Amino acid sequence: MAETKPRATREAYGATLVSLVEEGLNVCAVDADLAGSTKLGVLGAAYPDRFVDVGIAEQDMVGVASGLSLTGRTVFCGSFAVFATGRAYDQIRNTVCDSGLDVKVCPTHAGITVGEDGATHQSLEDIGMMRALPQMRVLVPADYDSAAACLRLAAATPGPLYVRMGRHPVPALYDEGFTAELGGSRVLREGRDVAIVACGVEVSQALAAADILASDGIEAHVVDAYSVSPLDEETVLAAADRCGRVVTVEEHSTATGLGAAVAELLGERHPCPVHRLGMTTFGTSAPAADLLAHFGLDAEGIARQVREFCQG
Repeated sequence: MAETKPRATREAYGATLVSLVEEGLNVCAVDADLAGSTKLGVLGAAYPDRFVDVGIAEQDMVGVASGLSLTGRTVFCGSFAVFATGRAYDQIRNTVCDSGLDVKVCPTHAGITVGEDGATHQSLEDIGMMRALPQMRVLVPADYDSAAACLRLAAATPGPLYVRMGRHPVPALYDEGFTAELGGSRVLREGRDVAIVACGVEVSQALAAADILASDGIEAHVVDAYSVSPLDEETVLAAADRCGRVVTVEEHSTATGLGAAVAELLGERHPCPVHRLGMTTFGTSAPAADLLAHFGLDAEGIARQVREFCQG
């Protein structure tokens, strides 16, 4: 693997858009006064004519992006996930999605791994909000290279698309040759006792949990479900058929995110025991690693809950 140093998925944002511009794509970006944090400042520094900062005004950000898209550009929006979706939901719903505009809502700082910024900044509802919208597609990359691939996929896919990125550095799982597909996923580990379907930062935690479970004689089948909507239904169904029980893991509300999508699919097409790991409360302020441990979403917490589920 070319890159082994942990990097946040947000680090891919500006760098990937710069590459797309250099490859001749007609892309641009609109930010809401957070270009340093979202890493869209990299694009602004390299190609200032492709970057607009509207200030602390997420609704305006989506409105400006929508207008730019009508000139034939593919437009990316950047902010923190809690603001990009919560404050601008009306504009995303009624302007972007209802009109099918070529706007990519790609915020950073999603989930509890925002850390010390606390509950007000830890978006736990955004996947559900976005996957509920007609015409919106939802991607949740697990590392730097998959984030770059998801951003490239967004640029190549007409219409609304949501890419959820994070602040916390995560281990490298893929290399630069990784390509993402709508409705795609990757089986990262094969097993027969329990299927763990994860997305985002939880994929590396799920893999580490699988190592812990192996020492207990439990073979975990690990799937990176980076395309939450549309979901890779056949891979999830095959995992359920192979293992007979499924655990989902996400740093998001279990009510509306990946776990809900998987449970809905299996309830309709392959009923089996499903256990959803994720958030059922608001977060709190602490270092990201401490929060993952506190909410049982680190490798040890996942392994403990999977073990209990398998023995139940």
